[in-house]
Amino acid sequence: MLGLRPGPRREYVGDQMPLPKRLARFNLRVTNRLARPLASRLPWFGVLTHRGRRSGWLYRTPVNLFRIPNWYVVALTYGPDTQWVRNVLEAGECELQTRGRWVRLNGPRLITDENRRLVPPPVRPILCVLGVDRFMLLRPE
Repeated sequence: MLGLRPGPRREYVGDQMPLPKRLARFNLRVTNRLARPLASRLPWFGVLTHRGRRSGWLYRTPVNLFRIPNWYVVALTYGPDTQWVRNVLEAGECELQTRGRWVRLNGPRLITDENRRLVPPPVRPILCVLGVDRFMLLRPE
């Protein structure tokens, strides 16, 4: 595949997750609503549509998204224990809107890439400062 190994399971406790939970809650309620229309059209961004594990509701989550051969890479800026990550892992699929088009994705995998080789060089220092080294790989159908 990519020569990367699945990362160790890391539990993020309190402020050990890449970005604080308070910021995640604010983004969920405010920023995500404003970002969705732009994220579906801008480079390095996309909107994932996924179904809630318990509620069955459809959710649309803006994400940092990068394309590599045969895969889409999503930076897990709030760590791997967020609701949207759990939803996609359990369902095994989701839909992506990026650059104005829709792509069906499946086969989600969580990996650790401490050198951030999966993302473009200009993005690496930003993710490094944020402490982001966990990613989700998704395969287009």
